[in-house]
Amino acid sequence: MSDRHRTDGGETRTDVLTESHEAELDRGPFQRWVDDSIKNPQKVYRAMFYVAAIFFLVTTLFPFYWLLMVALTPEGQLQDIIFTPNGFNPGAFVEVFQTIPFHWYVFNSFVIATASTIVVLIIGSLAGYAFGRLEFPGKVPLLLLVLVISFFPPAAFFIPLNDLFNTSFFFLEPITGDGTLYNTPGAMVLPLSAIFMPLAIFILTTFYSQIPEGLEDAARVEGTTRLGALFRVIIPLSAPGVATAGVLTFIAVYNEFFFSFLMTDGQPESWAPLLEGIIAYQGQYEVLYHLMAAASIIGVIPVAILVIVAQEKIVSGLTAGALKE
Repeated sequence: MSDRHRTDGGETRTDVLTESHEAELDRGPFQRWVDDSIKNPQKVYRAMFYVAAIFFLVTTLFPFYWLLMVALTPEGQLQDIIFTPNGFNPGAFVEVFQTIPFHWYVFNSFVIATASTIVVLIIGSLAGYAFGRLEFPGKVPLLLLVLVISFFPPAAFFIPLNDLFNTSFFFLEPITGDGTLYNTPGAMVLPLSAIFMPLAIFILTTFYSQIPEGLEDAARVEGTTRLGALFRVIIPLSAPGVATAGVLTFIAVYNEFFFSFLMTDGQPESWAPLLEGIIAYQGQYEVLYHLMAAASIIGVIPVAILVIVAQEKIVSGLTAGALKE
């Protein structure tokens, strides 16, 4: 019986197990974790994912959490906020609209962003089709020139644009009254569309160039023109790219402040956008921080809804072409 419990070296199996158990006890918690990680790497990957996800959520959502804390804290008690509101004042979200016509500022931003997105997608689609599917002399240098323009700081264009938009044109007098574009949506739609146009052209060029030529040829055989094939075949098949360009443009214009601040007088009837409405809670002698925080949260809601609705298209649009089959 004792022979069966002996190893070739003369040690019993009980002795071997005892030594192994003692060696396990001699290891520290970190050594045991490393050994377990080597044996089960999936556990490490899962732990790394949770750490990264928690870090991302905390760093991303904490500003919104802090805005909510400031918005819910009554006026004059902001100095005592730590991680919970000092008091509870949900009426700030109603007071936002009673103090100033904040809904008009949100409406102005929505209209300006929508108009700019439409302009960018229409012109960007035509340019993307030309760069992506046609061959002509100087195509590559011209595309590079378009991309280089996008690196210029927007402030470099302000002085000539401000002079242009404050010049009176007789054909605009029936529309604007004084013949200028100042305090009109055009003063923001035109420069913002031009600023964000290169990115849209680059995205759409990439997508349009991947559409098989046979599909376009089949549409043209049926009697449609190149323009008809673009809007009936190529754009529907490139929906993720179009959605990505449109959403990125909308968000960028919706959050833009520089041109909006300089091209309007800050009044809602003059098409002043959202950020000017938030600044309107800052007076000469007091700053209504709780209303500014509440207005910021309200202003983010339309963009958040847009991103949630179009997130699948955005993700597929940004990752398209990353893998080669």
